[in-house]
Amino acid sequence: MLRIMRKFVVNALKSSSLCNERMYFQKAKMRVISVTQHNCSLRNYCSPPGDVKSLRSVINPHISRIRNIGIMAHIDAGKTTTTERMLYYSGYIRTLGDVDDGDTVTDFMVQERERGITIQSAAVTFDWKDYRINLIDTPGHVDFTVEVERCLRVLDGAVAVFDASAGVEAQTLTVWRQADKHQIPRICFLNKMDKNRASFTYAVESIKQKLKTKPLLLQLPIGEAKTFRGLVDVVTKEQIVWKPTSDLDDGKNFERKLLLEADDPNLFQEVQDARNTLIEQVADLDDEFAELVLGEYSENFDLISADKLRSALRRVTLARKAVPVLCGSALKNKGVQPLLDAITMYLPAPNERSYEFLQWYKDDLCALAFKVLHDKCRGPLVFVRIYSGLLKPQSAVYNINKSCTERMSRLLLPFADQQIEIPSLMPGNIALTVGLKQSATGDTIVSSKASAVAAACRAGRDARGEKRSTSDVESLLLAGVEIPDPVFFCTIEPPSMAKQQELDNALSCLQREDPSLKVKLDPDTGQTILCGMGELHIEIIHDRIKREYGIETYLGPLQIAYRETILNAAQATDILDKTVGDKRHFVTAELEVRPRSGERATTKPVIEYAASVIEALPREFQGAVENGITSSCIQGPLLGFPVQDIDVTVQSLMVHPDTSHTMVSACVSRCVQKALKKGGVQILEPLMNLEITVSEDHLSAALADLAQRRGSIQEIQSRQDNRVVVAAVPLAEMMGYSTVLRSLTSGSATFTLELASYQALNSQEQSALLQRRMGLV
Repeated sequence: MLRIMRKFVVNALKSSSLCNERMYFQKAKMRVISVTQHNCSLRNYCSPPGDVKSLRSVINPHISRIRNIGIMAHIDAGKTTTTERMLYYSGYIRTLGDVDDGDTVTDFMVQERERGITIQSAAVTFDWKDYRINLIDTPGHVDFTVEVERCLRVLDGAVAVFDASAGVEAQTLTVWRQADKHQIPRICFLNKMDKNRASFTYAVESIKQKLKTKPLLLQLPIGEAKTFRGLVDVVTKEQIVWKPTSDLDDGKNFERKLLLEADDPNLFQEVQDARNTLIEQVADLDDEFAELVLGEYSENFDLISADKLRSALRRVTLARKAVPVLCGSALKNKGVQPLLDAITMYLPAPNERSYEFLQWYKDDLCALAFKVLHDKCRGPLVFVRIYSGLLKPQSAVYNINKSCTERMSRLLLPFADQQIEIPSLMPGNIALTVGLKQSATGDTIVSSKASAVAAACRAGRDARGEKRSTSDVESLLLAGVEIPDPVFFCTIEPPSMAKQQELDNALSCLQREDPSLKVKLDPDTGQTILCGMGELHIEIIHDRIKREYGIETYLGPLQIAYRETILNAAQATDILDKTVGDKRHFVTAELEVRPRSGERATTKPVIEYAASVIEALPREFQGAVENGITSSCIQGPLLGFPVQDIDVTVQSLMVHPDTSHTMVSACVSRCVQKALKKGGVQILEPLMNLEITVSEDHLSAALADLAQRRGSIQEIQSRQDNRVVVAAVPLAEMMGYSTVLRSLTSGSATFTLELASYQALNSQEQSALLQRRMGLV
């Protein structure tokens, strides 16, 4: 019996009296999702047609009953499956999709459905028990970390999903650090409790040890792995058991009753101990609850009501002193409804997050554009988070970053790749806007330029300028998103020069959608250079250009984004003397460059001025000098890679009165290049943090291979029956590593790569690299 029919086969439907057919229409194509006999044992979770809610029925409650949350985790922990179950139980989809089948709501891109991974974050809006939940399902692959970063920037809370058999994994640490940076309260969901080797105790211990946080156990599992059948609510001491009547059970029906000692004495005692421990933990973290415990309930913790304990848990969670831990199995439809309840009970409403800038804008519109999508019919669709004020269609808004006024034609409520038009949007919500042609990720949007000036005045500043470079307007900008520098690049060429303009337009659109994608032009060859976060990232971009824009492009071989620095301090002098027309341009510059050692590497040079220069240099030339220094550090003197970790001191600068700013910049830039060459250029290569999960049988083969790749083994951890190898390896040695590792371990090992730092190449490796780049090898 077929589980999924991907084609409409007429013959299969002629005698369908014994079948229950499930169909839906998408983009004018009919797909038969499943054709299942009543006595068939295959999964076909489905609700009656009348039970599906319309997106137009989403409630618009008070801001205190809104939750903006993200689902974040390591790849393949179950984020998308958990999101799918949330939508199903809230009544907004009729059929449960499956990542393996490529029919989930939030994985709607062709590339996502083919690969079974999330590539692009997807926003959905639904309600649950009189709460409105704006949820964003984020990617788990390291190449798409920027997607997680820009979504966490606008969210108020997050659900961290863990594979109960693996605990904390490499990308879990990354997204956890991102959530820490944005000070986001979160709850943990230990997923896949039904999986072989699933261990609740191990997962909780890994959260405690690796994430350096305090887990608060709100639930205990009833059984593990194949015996997992439900959970116990530690707060209320109720057991929640799913008793599927068949394999078709969708998990909507479950039994919830008070756990009695007669039911299971061992489990009852375990829950009793867990509740007492939870009360003690919360009392240590919350003074108000501690007074309550030490006063009225010091003799008997059982008398503490569930409501009082929940209130204390909420305060502790919002203060980010600890994280509530829940468990379940999204794939087996267990534990998702209690997770939704926990989201509404313990994660913050928008008005419970403190934002300093809100006092400046008061009731005026203040929003942040955090994501852009391109629609062939409607043009760019900009995701915005509204912090204050009211947003309405057909209204003009002012973009502070771009210093321009734009007209927003329509306002849409997102539901993955589907949207509905709405008449207005209140503070604390997330929506899509149509008509904003200039806005991009990280832009601050207000109602008008006058509103921005008024906000600056309230902040005690003089907003005299329209330009983004003025310090006044900078102070009004909402914090944007930090975009890491790409580590891979390659050339991209159209099939013919006639398609070059189309390719440029496609890359421009993709760059606006994905700020981690960089496109530049090679000044020597005139080729277009594509820079990305990894092999998969560039592969996806290449595939999207082909599918969405119909251009068959050719990619050159992947290359590593090296960097350059200097070994010694050096000084240089340069003189520029040119006559253009009737004007003489004369500049004399003397500069000193020095290597800088700091914790954080940066490609932005630190610029200083000698005392004599500060007195004599006209203020209008200072920008030209700094522009010349910065532009010269974009391309190093040896191989043309960015220069990092240098200090530049302007020792002297003489400028003829008629000299243009461009000539000043050119002279200073040339002088910096001279000084860099004198200082001795050192090539830096990207060093990656590598984490390999491998079985004991294949451990030695994996370690031997790493030794040949200049890898440095830092630690070998145990994870259930597997070993986790933590190492630092140069990125240049990791090209095509996935294929090699699969062949070494018979396809059983997995690995993750993340940029750690840049390290200096030794003289032998640097010489070999120079010869390869010059075509001598």
